[in-house]
Amino acid sequence: MKKTAKKAIKKPVGGKTVPKIKPGKPIGVVTHFYSHIKVAIVKFKKPVKAGARLRFEGATTKFEDKISSMQYDHKPIKTAPKGKEVGIKVKKKVREGDAVFPVK
Repeated sequence: MKKTAKKAIKKPVGGKTVPKIKPGKPIGVVTHFYSHIKVAIVKFKKPVKAGARLRFEGATTKFEDKISSMQYDHKPIKTAPKGKEVGIKVKKKVREGDAVFPVK
């Protein structure tokens, strides 16, 4: 008979458990990225105001950024409408398909 090895479960030091961070539901998705001007085109599922903090996550992307500049149809806007593709100035590279989450 073949014995199966039991995996050791490591317990946190001090007996305290570390809470897992819930990723939440994405509020948008990156549809395009212009690398020369560092602007992400994001399609939002709900309205988002300028100044909000967002988290970008993907296969190789994971960072938070504050919306400093937002445009729709080459005009500055204060709130991104639901279902519209909006240009957002970002500090790092994002990729098509990256999810966008709110940061509280």
